[in-house]
Amino acid sequence: MIEYPIPSKDEYMAASKANRLLSEKSPYLLQHAFNPVHWYTWSEEAFAAARKEDKPVFLSVGYSTCHWCHVMAHESFESPDVAALMNQAFICIKVDREERPDIDQMYMSAAQAMTGRGGWPLTIIMTPEKKPFFAATYIPKTRRYGQAGMMEIIPRIKELWEKNRDELLGSADKILDYLKQTQSQPFVQAANLDGAFLARGYAALASIYDPQNAGFGTAPKFPTPHNLFFLLRHWHRSGDENALQMVEATLQAMRRGGIYDHVGFGFHRYSTDAEWLVPHFEKMLYDQALMAIAYTEGHQATGKEEYAKTAREILEYVLRDMTAPQGGFFSAEDADSEGEEGKFYVWRAEELKETLDKEEFKLFIRLFDVQNFEKGGNILRRRSALSDCASVLKISELDLDERLEKIRAKLFAVREKRVHPFKDDKILTDWNGLMIAALAKAAQALPEAKYATAAMKAADFILKEMQTTEGRLLHRYRGEAGIFANLDDYVFLIWGLIDLYETVFDVKYLKAALQLNLIMMRHFWDKDQGGFFFSADDGEALLLRKKEFHDGAIPSGNSIALLCLLRLMHLCKETEWEERAWDLARSFAAAGGRPLGHSMLLCSLDYALGPASEIALLGSLQDAGIIEMLQALRSRYLPNKSVVLVCGEEIGEMAPFTKNLARLEGKTTAYVCTDHVCSLPATSPKEMIQLLEKTR
Repeated sequence: MIEYPIPSKDEYMAASKANRLLSEKSPYLLQHAFNPVHWYTWSEEAFAAARKEDKPVFLSVGYSTCHWCHVMAHESFESPDVAALMNQAFICIKVDREERPDIDQMYMSAAQAMTGRGGWPLTIIMTPEKKPFFAATYIPKTRRYGQAGMMEIIPRIKELWEKNRDELLGSADKILDYLKQTQSQPFVQAANLDGAFLARGYAALASIYDPQNAGFGTAPKFPTPHNLFFLLRHWHRSGDENALQMVEATLQAMRRGGIYDHVGFGFHRYSTDAEWLVPHFEKMLYDQALMAIAYTEGHQATGKEEYAKTAREILEYVLRDMTAPQGGFFSAEDADSEGEEGKFYVWRAEELKETLDKEEFKLFIRLFDVQNFEKGGNILRRRSALSDCASVLKISELDLDERLEKIRAKLFAVREKRVHPFKDDKILTDWNGLMIAALAKAAQALPEAKYATAAMKAADFILKEMQTTEGRLLHRYRGEAGIFANLDDYVFLIWGLIDLYETVFDVKYLKAALQLNLIMMRHFWDKDQGGFFFSADDGEALLLRKKEFHDGAIPSGNSIALLCLLRLMHLCKETEWEERAWDLARSFAAAGGRPLGHSMLLCSLDYALGPASEIALLGSLQDAGIIEMLQALRSRYLPNKSVVLVCGEEIGEMAPFTKNLARLEGKTTAYVCTDHVCSLPATSPKEMIQLLEKTR
């Protein structure tokens, strides 16, 4: 007989005070399970209650590692006074933006339309029919610096709902009409999406480059690695050294700045200033993935070890701290520790002196510009490149690096004893797809076999645990998989699977990418205007189906879809994918077609415009000749290539163009194919590279 433990009195009392969020999987929702606010999840139950009680809906969107979400929660959602007003005036709904990016996207667009700004926490007040009429981000509890607080706003909106409802409903209808108009665009030809368009994209990006601090724009300054991806491709296409200089300056400035964790590795989410000094301390999985790709590509383009070292450090952080036993990757780490932002990461001068011996401390303060943080600690920022420091100190760079590593290890050991920031341990398909791509690219370029192993383990986990029996993807895993996948889940995972195939040449990953691409085309493609909707055709009916082209901190799903369609076409010679890719490009042109803010789509257009090459290698991974050819390919920056390993019959079924290719005199052989025409066979890395260079 199985005996079930009886809850203790404390557990029973705690559970009795919980709201509806207690049974959720989301760490963010669980953080609010004991608020006095009567939270609902996003559900028909909530909207039915709003209709029945004739109340507007208060929607609060955030995520578990969001600092200002914590601030608003502590000030307002944990306050009995605020909660009483909210419960009286509204039906209140909590949404984890990482679990439901479809809801977040839609209402963030509404907030930006209404207020000109966005961010989290996102606060939306809407009708029971889900039409928004009020939007804000963080709201203080009471009036502060001229901003109205919750204690004032709630009674005012309650009064308007009861006495001036027609005004609110009219406003809601206008906002919805505006959002629908921005979604609906005529289908136009994309004749202007050519090399000149790429050049305009470069000029637009160069116009917002910060020559003093590197990076783009002013404070707050985000890493936005896809800007660097495009600049590298522009340099590769045009030979413009200024583009490469901007990339290198930005990679170096970010690596030296406070936005980088010099002790435990990895990048914080963004810098609050233009100098990359004071970060917003949370760490997101997607940033680690995209930054690892940027530094890996920087290494391939320049051959500089400093970029390879940074990529390895980022991945060391992910494999050490952000990897689930099953193989997937966790979502994020919080900015806060013990209720204070950045406390885990900053150092008091006394701590540094106590941890390091006299000579180490002397060297450390020469290497690092220790800046006073507003909360009393010190943020670590390296003064200059290690090569420059070594020259000044008159020691070798290797010697300096070894000394610095001993110092770092000491600081890391001390820091590990601190209270760690909260870790959001849910596994998201889209962000895992990005990390699989990053690990695969690093496994090729650096090279490190452990990166390929980690990428395969993560891909196998997702394909096994986060797919339905019909092959549809699920978005989130935390003990169990759930929530139907969105466009980003499909395209980012396809991206990772293609890179993983080109790393280990296991055809199951290419086959999975092709199958997911078919599902994506079936359920997300806009048959009328082209491009991909963010949500599936059989998903939950929201106010409208969003179609996103603009890049944010993460590239848009449509920009990656364009790249994946082209890559699959080049790998498998399926011309339908190329036709769909250009339909997608025309949809982008119809949506406005401005290059700034679309760096990843520019990368994909660079691939589409060519020249792009397919390299078919005939042999096995155990052949010394194949190994040498792969090393030659992977040590170079060749962004617009596809590589197929012809070994066995299965790959011939997926890539028919390889069926009639034969080894030359029984030797390891490579065929370089461009514009649907394959070259004469090459039997050495040198010959293969010469053929590739002729296509440029």
